[in-house]
Amino acid sequence: MLNRKNQAETPQLKAPGLWTTNPFYIWLRRNMAAMIALVFLCIVLSVTTDTFLVKNNLFSVLRQVCVNCFIAFGITCVLICGGIDLSVGSVVAAAGVIAVRCGNAGLPLIICILVPLLFGAVIGLFNGYIISHTSLPPFIVTLSTQIIVRGISYILTGGQPAQSNNEIFNNMGVGSIFGIPIPVVFVIVSFIILYFIMNRTSFGRHVYATGGNKEAAKYAGVDTKWIQVRVFIISGVMAALAGVVLAARLYSGQPSVGEGFERDAIAASVLGGTSFNGGIGTLGGTVIGVLIIGVLNNGMNLLKINSYWQFVVKGLVILGAVYVDYLKKRGSLKK
Repeated sequence: MLNRKNQAETPQLKAPGLWTTNPFYIWLRRNMAAMIALVFLCIVLSVTTDTFLVKNNLFSVLRQVCVNCFIAFGITCVLICGGIDLSVGSVVAAAGVIAVRCGNAGLPLIICILVPLLFGAVIGLFNGYIISHTSLPPFIVTLSTQIIVRGISYILTGGQPAQSNNEIFNNMGVGSIFGIPIPVVFVIVSFIILYFIMNRTSFGRHVYATGGNKEAAKYAGVDTKWIQVRVFIISGVMAALAGVVLAARLYSGQPSVGEGFERDAIAASVLGGTSFNGGIGTLGGTVIGVLIIGVLNNGMNLLKINSYWQFVVKGLVILGAVYVDYLKKRGSLKK
């Protein structure tokens, strides 16, 4: 038998608590800093401006962040899988132009939505197939696609904005359902669908496995090439949906729109806890990141900060988010 001294020196094993095992609490712990930053930002803007908490401004922020939300959802899936997609901004522009053209031709609203989404899926398939079947870096492939798709937008419009004459289509961007802006409804539906795909299907588990360790996923029987193709298809479709909603809100399809949208989407994803190294990330965290970027943009406009300085601020935010991701990665490796 052990004496009292030995019993005192024997380590006592404790059962893992709820905070370390429950998925919601794990997500809450990972995104606590981002949520605190969002609340702090809202408090500061509420004190420094008289218009931030105004109903019209809040609804305006919601409509504005919807576009980034769609793109960031797709970007998050790609980042989790270990890739990156720089073509999304150009897909936004091209999809918007295509949607307006379909609407002006008198086609049903469902066609005005599905045709641009199909275009986004084709671009995603193109990106995913090249990346998964070659050794070309995703950065280079999607950068090339970005230029190609931007050119397609200018070709379709001759370099001029395409005005939308379809009232039903336009209402999709500015209308509401039971007081909730239609774009927000689309975001909620998209979130639910993608959340189910990423958290309740074998495909979602394979995406995390591929991003976490591609070679190990291969040995485990995961078709990593097909997984990569599908996440880029998701990214293309979500960017196209963003383009449709934006075109409806602007009453036009503009070939120059969407430049730099990939930066805000990547920043939102990383702020929401998605790792550049793959294998880590949640759509819920991305929503928080999108809100931070949206509130930050709105706040800088309300405070009348020079637009040039706004680029500096957002650049520092992105750098800070990447650095935090680096610290998390380094800390996990030490453990």
